[in-house]
Amino acid sequence: MAKPKNGNGKSANKRSSKSKLRDATEAFEEALTEKALRRVKYILRLYVTGSSRRSLIAVYNLKKICEEYFPDEYDLEVIDIYKDPGAVREEQIIAAPTLVKRLPQPIRKFVGDMSNTQKILVGLDVYKRHDNQEGKRGS
Repeated sequence: MAKPKNGNGKSANKRSSKSKLRDATEAFEEALTEKALRRVKYILRLYVTGSSRRSLIAVYNLKKICEEYFPDEYDLEVIDIYKDPGAVREEQIIAAPTLVKRLPQPIRKFVGDMSNTQKILVGLDVYKRHDNQEGKRGS
């Protein structure tokens, strides 16, 4: 059975390729916008040694700091160096647990169980950021 044709000789029930491309482009732009709206400010990598007590404490302490001081503004990846030994060479990790702050620049590294909250916050420039925001609010 022949498909009905429109005035230009094309099948009436097929959408034009321009229309499909426009829809795909709009969907792509919308996805980019949504991703931009939830862009993280901190990219953190925590290198641990399996599920050792010290590693678990570091994960707990770091998640607590992140959620308290900059929720929804961070991307935290926990990397077990037993499962991914190549990552140790790439980042030049010499002890574990080690936190690597990739963004914002500069890159910084912290070694230990992340229990010294003030040291971590200063190293992440969180104190400076909060001071600047409060100064803007007061003026």
